[in-house]
Amino acid sequence: MRRRVVTSIVFAAVMAILAPLSGVQAAEDVIARGTFTGASGHKTSGGVSLVRTDAGTKIVLEQDFSLDGAPDPRVGLGRDGAYDAKTQLAPLSANKGRQAYPIPASVDSAAYNEVYIWCEKYSVPLGVAKLK
Repeated sequence: MRRRVVTSIVFAAVMAILAPLSGVQAAEDVIARGTFTGASGHKTSGGVSLVRTDAGTKIVLEQDFSLDGAPDPRVGLGRDGAYDAKTQLAPLSANKGRQAYPIPASVDSAAYNEVYIWCEKYSVPLGVAKLK
């Protein structure tokens, strides 16, 4: 009897650990890719991808992403050299490394061909990546 209870507890614990991980392997489709170049005197580098998943579209800054630092950096979209403030997704969560930003369904990502790291405080681009 004791062995059955212990087995049940272990099984429940393993399932509790694995349940959140089951969505990690969601299907992802890379729609476009780009590489950041610095702007406004800032050093911004690394890759970025526009990715469609089962949960929606997101911007993924790749592991090699780097920004030299600035006040109030944000992630957003633009087209042909013009940042669109209506697409501002979120504050940049870190100056380096992989990070993802979901694009709301109300934003048509197909209408844009650039990803921006934007300084909200001074209204200038810190980095721009042309998507291909």
